[in-house]
Amino acid sequence: MSDKRPDPPRRAVALHYTGKQAPRITAKGGGPVAERILALAREHDIPVHEDALLTAALAQVPLGDEIPENLYVAVAEVLAFVYFLSGRTPHHLKDEG
Repeated sequence: MSDKRPDPPRRAVALHYTGKQAPRITAKGGGPVAERILALAREHDIPVHEDALLTAALAQVPLGDEIPENLYVAVAEVLAFVYFLSGRTPHHLKDEG
């Protein structure tokens, strides 16, 4: 008998950020829904950041809602990573330069 348990279903959360308000939850789910969210991200060259703890916290936010203040720093770090990978800067910084 094996002590190995099956891995829990994969979870994913998608965010939309305009730079004017806090990011919003635009999609979330586990298992097949998570796989579809990730597939769509790959199809559209949207960077993916894997963080199980952050995903679990964001999954508690209702669909369409802005992220709560207690997750701002964690999400800001992900957004900075995404901007770095894409070679972009946030919109408001472009206007100042």
